[in-house]
Amino acid sequence: QVQLVESGGGLVQAGGSLRVSCAASGRTFSNYVVGWFRQAPGKEREFVSAITRSYDKVYADSVKGRFTISRDNAKNTASLQMNNLKPEDTAVYYCAARATSSMSYYYDGPDDYDYWGQGTQVTVSS
Repeated sequence: QVQLVESGGGLVQAGGSLRVSCAASGRTFSNYVVGWFRQAPGKEREFVSAITRSYDKVYADSVKGRFTISRDNAKNTASLQMNNLKPEDTAVYYCAARATSSMSYYYDGPDDYDYWGQGTQVTVSS
């Protein structure tokens, strides 16, 4: 299995930027699809972005054009660069991973992922 640890959350004013990262250990990171999800208080966990094994990227409409996902298999890390943040982006952000033989497939449902980090809080003030 793979262990995931997020870092980089914090408090930022609207319009600002944050970068959250996910460090993986335990297995060959390149064999995994990596996804980012977020959960605000009282709401369900929602899909933010995913990156496939072949580095294809997909984003939720709410973050498209503002967030950028990346991965570095040599360093076993994935990151989410968040720009032009809005108060509605406030949530706990989680990275997730799932092993797959497909180079191009991604998953956008929380139940599709097998491994999760502990989450990191992102708060955007207005």
